[in-house]
Amino acid sequence: MRFNVSRFSIFLGSIAALLSGWVMAAPAILPDSLEQRIKACTACHARQEGQDAFFPRIAGKPAGYLYNQLINFRDGRRQYPMMTYMVEHLPDAYLREIAEYFAEQHPTPPPAQPSNASAAVLARGKQLLQQGDSSKKIPACITCHGAQLAGVAPAIPGLLGLPRDYINAQFGAWKNGVRRAQAPDCMAQIAERLSNEDVGALSAWLGTQVASAATLPATSIALPLPLHCGSVPGSTAEVAP
Repeated sequence: MRFNVSRFSIFLGSIAALLSGWVMAAPAILPDSLEQRIKACTACHARQEGQDAFFPRIAGKPAGYLYNQLINFRDGRRQYPMMTYMVEHLPDAYLREIAEYFAEQHPTPPPAQPSNASAAVLARGKQLLQQGDSSKKIPACITCHGAQLAGVAPAIPGLLGLPRDYINAQFGAWKNGVRRAQAPDCMAQIAERLSNEDVGALSAWLGTQVASAATLPATSIALPLPLHCGSVPGSTAEVAP
């Protein structure tokens, strides 16, 4: 049998082509930075978040608050399987580093949400936020969350920029015991005193408000607080009678 050099060359070329397809490309070398390591966070909580009822705006919130929430998810006080899976094996120091990273981000606030609520409902929401309701022993939201509702460092979150549906869902979670904080859980107590109509009024009015891009969490809070709050350092020492 005659050896056909041309055909053999074609055969070798075909084998080489097949083998080259099987060779895996070298894995990309990713930078070992915190920003790279928290891609799993920004996949949902992007720094330029919009209005999403499931994945709330976290950029710019006080680091202590974000850290407390990560601890709450890890330790079972808050229930959301994806978050629990993400943080269940992470140490305190790493969770604090993540919290501080997001606290330093200050994206443009999202736009106001259109509302079909009546003027009376919006007025009730504004009243609860700015004055509270003494007949129900409900303190004004600004008492703890700051006069501009932008939160107070280190541990009290801002309220502006959160979707109505998210606010409603979180109050429902507090009422049902699905969401908890470090004892004493002041927000759980307030949620028990708010009717469903009150919650709807709060979320409706908040949704119509837009924070200034220059508005940052306050650095101090007026004491005494209206309630003991386990998540707020030092709050149990000075509480209004």
